[in-house]
Amino acid sequence: MHFIRGCARVGYVEGQNVRIESRWAEGQYDRLPTLARDLVRLRVAVIVITGGAAAALPAAKSATSDIPIVFSTGVDPVQSGFVASLHRPGSNVTGVTVFTSQLGAKRVQLARELFPKASSIGLLVNPDNPIFRLEAGDVEQAAAISGLQLRVITARTEPDFERAFATAVERRVDVLIVGGDPFFNSRRNQLVALAGRHAMPAIWEWREFVQAGGLISYGTSLPEMYRQVGNYTGRILKGDKPGELPVMQPTKFELVINLKTAQTLDLEISPTLLARADEVIE
Repeated sequence: MHFIRGCARVGYVEGQNVRIESRWAEGQYDRLPTLARDLVRLRVAVIVITGGAAAALPAAKSATSDIPIVFSTGVDPVQSGFVASLHRPGSNVTGVTVFTSQLGAKRVQLARELFPKASSIGLLVNPDNPIFRLEAGDVEQAAAISGLQLRVITARTEPDFERAFATAVERRVDVLIVGGDPFFNSRRNQLVALAGRHAMPAIWEWREFVQAGGLISYGTSLPEMYRQVGNYTGRILKGDKPGELPVMQPTKFELVINLKTAQTLDLEISPTLLARADEVIE
């Protein structure tokens, strides 16, 4: 929806002057090369990659060097080799980066503020997502500096979720950081419900998790990211060259706290942390 609105801002309305062909790998990253080749065979005007860009973008780049590609990603696109530079991406690729894989240190800091006496934190990741190694490294380094033991817990499919939260409880995790993953995002209600059922304080990537009942989130705006991707897609359809459109970066990071969930967990949020919050849900 937000992507469609971004396209509409520059004059492209689905069903009127543009048609959208959607493909979803459903968390099965090995399907991405086939999906990318399928879109190339259709000779689409632009390939848009959201969610699992860290995995999907290499597949799309391998499938075409001439069809423009617009991505959204949580990793550094220069470090990952997606673009030559943020200012001038070059080739047929540009997009939006939200640097979610590099926010682990901030989320560890939040975990420490929530539980000053915590001794261990957990990190829930999808091991099939290439971004998880970058995120895990960032969190591990921050945890070591804070004197916290890190427990990495994995889940790649829906049946894994129950086991993952049970493992977090068994391993005496004080706070669980839920890593960035499009499959996790598509199952946010289920994950939030499991956190509540296991009385597990969790720090999430997007405010949408907190709106669904999660405790706290720190990250960028998901709707705005999709609107920016839609805007760039429309500009390319109008004739702009992707290699000359700078990779967009976030200008604001949001801290969202759900006080009702905190009360359910019998957790007192410090006035200092509440004062820093961009939104408090009561």
